[in-house]
Amino acid sequence: MFNVTILGFNQAYASAITGALDLFALAGVTWQRMQGISPTPYFNVQIATIKKQPLRCINQLEIRSHIAIEDVKQTDLLLIPTIGGSLLNVLADNQALLPHIKRHFDLGADIASNCSGAFFLAEAGLLNGKEATTHWGYAELFRKRYPEVKLCAEKLITSQQNIYCAGGGMAWFDLALLLIERYCGHDVASTTAKAHVIDLSRGQQAAYASIRAKKYHQDPEVLLVQEWLEANYVKPIQISQLPNLVNLTSRTLNRRFKQATEQNPLEYLQNLRIEAAKKLLEKSHDNAQRIVNHVGYDDLSSFTRLFKKHTGLSPSQYAKKFKR
Repeated sequence: MFNVTILGFNQAYASAITGALDLFALAGVTWQRMQGISPTPYFNVQIATIKKQPLRCINQLEIRSHIAIEDVKQTDLLLIPTIGGSLLNVLADNQALLPHIKRHFDLGADIASNCSGAFFLAEAGLLNGKEATTHWGYAELFRKRYPEVKLCAEKLITSQQNIYCAGGGMAWFDLALLLIERYCGHDVASTTAKAHVIDLSRGQQAAYASIRAKKYHQDPEVLLVQEWLEANYVKPIQISQLPNLVNLTSRTLNRRFKQATEQNPLEYLQNLRIEAAKKLLEKSHDNAQRIVNHVGYDDLSSFTRLFKKHTGLSPSQYAKKFKR
C-alpha cells in the first residue's frame, strides 16, 4: 500500500481534506464492492498536523489529526489542501510546516497542492523555476509574491518532477484521480471515477474564470482606451486607430498598455469579446453564429478557435456546461 499524508492546518477547506481522504481510501474498494469483487485498498491515508493538534477548517468543522507531522518519517505523497482563510495570515501562522514540506520533498515524496495550497509550496521555495497553477482569482498575488515560479493559471493541473498543483478550490478530485492513476494505473483511476460519478479529466480552469478588467494602474491614457474598447467592442475596430484616441504613437501606446494591463490592445479586445460571448452562451438561446455576431465577429470558425484557446472549450461545449 502507498502512504498518503494530508497536511492539516487551521482555515483549510474541509472538503479538500476529507474528500481527498475518501477518494484515496476508497480506490480499489467502492467499485469492487459494486461488482461483487473482494476489495483491494491501495492507499493508507492519514492527516498530519503540527504536534498532532486538531484543526479547525474554514467552515468551522474540527478534524482530529491521525499523527504529528514531526513523526511522519516517510510518505509516498504529501498533499496540501486549499487555504480557505486569509492567505497571508494562514501562511504567516504556519511557517512551521515549511521545513516538513521540504523534508519530504528531499526524501523523494510526491508533493501535491490544491488551489491556494500552492502558496505553501512556493513559500517553501519548491516551485522556483517550475510550472505551477493556483486558483485564477489568486494568480496576480501569486505572480507578485513568487516571480521565479512559472505560473500557468489557465491550467487545471500542472506536474513537474514530483510536484503537482491543482487550480480550483474543488479540483482536489481531479488531482486525486491523477495521482491514483500515477500509482495504480488507468483502470483503477477510471473505476474510482465511475464509482463516484466524477469526470476523469476536466482540462482547464480558464472556463471558470471571469476575465477581469485590469484597471488597477495609474495610466490615464491607457484607462481611456480600455473604457473606449469596453463601450465599442461589438463594432468593427481597427487597432491601428486606437493611438489617435489619446494622441500617442502606436509604439508608445502598445508599450504602456502592456505595462499597465499585461496585455496588448488586441489581446484586451479579444478578451472583452470572449467574456461577452461567455455571458451570452450562459443565458441566451441564440445560436453560436448570432452570438459571435453580437460580440463583433463575422467568422464563426476563427472565433471558435480563439474561444477554445482561452477557455479550453468550444462555444457549444461551454454553453452545454454553463447555460443557466
